[in-house]
Amino acid sequence: MRHFRTALLVVLAWLAYRAPAQEKEIAEMWRDQLDTAAMNYYRPEYLIIDEAEMLSLFDRQPSFGMYKDNYFITGIPLSGKIDKHTADVKFQISVRQRLTRTVLPFNTSLSLTYTQKSFWNLYMKSAPFEDNNYNPGFALVKPLIYKNQLRGSAVLALEHESNGKDSLDSRGWNYVTLTGVYFFNASFTLQAKVWAGIMDRGETAADGDGGNPDLYKYRGYGLVAMNYRSLNDRFWASAVINPRNRFRSANIQLELNFKMNSNVNQYLFVQWYNGYGESLLEYNRYASMIRVGICIKPALRNLY
Repeated sequence: MRHFRTALLVVLAWLAYRAPAQEKEIAEMWRDQLDTAAMNYYRPEYLIIDEAEMLSLFDRQPSFGMYKDNYFITGIPLSGKIDKHTADVKFQISVRQRLTRTVLPFNTSLSLTYTQKSFWNLYMKSAPFEDNNYNPGFALVKPLIYKNQLRGSAVLALEHESNGKDSLDSRGWNYVTLTGVYFFNASFTLQAKVWAGIMDRGETAADGDGGNPDLYKYRGYGLVAMNYRSLNDRFWASAVINPRNRFRSANIQLELNFKMNSNVNQYLFVQWYNGYGESLLEYNRYASMIRVGICIKPALRNLY
């Protein structure tokens, strides 16, 4: 366990060091274009760039880097008893490797992605892991340019997610996702994501032992995420709404990030999750958890 903690800290430290180089040119172009004194936060304002320049810039980015947020947080439930059994640590590691430049049909590029989300009962004796959710995939990525303006990006992905367990604790599915990100301006972005896939049916289809055949009931078919980023990159606020159970209710995730030092890419991070499906193992159990820790973010974007 001690060796695992050391390895985890090394990975997070490497990402914190490497992250400022990610998409640095795009960030600099935004800063050069913006007139912060005249900016209207409620009006669309797009990065001016033609498609050829955008594709060239995209291809010049490091081939290996972060994909989604990387974080390490700990917290307590907001419903139910608080003790060493209900408090936990949650962390996420997410990276991508670009396999091609934007030479595929429709000027897309292919990336290999990997995200791992873990739930760690650190405060219990022997500090066991409650659940590990492994999420590898292949993603086709395309910047969306309209009238020499960067309007957003689109991602079509083939993904697998499972917890690596067997028998009654086995959970997993194979699925396709389509994600669209709209850059309203330098501060506000909107993301919509839909998915469809094949579920782990369990050991015996007749009685439904194990598996997650009813995952759609608890995770629905998609999500909408809204993000605000301050112009100096010191503060982020995000809200993720995941409708479920035929849109009669929703899982909600709220996040706040504050960068304590402008020279590093490490944020003080607060996350509140309320609903079902946070982990695969207990996807059908309600949870309301507040956690705090550190987050290392990709430049200029949030993906869920």
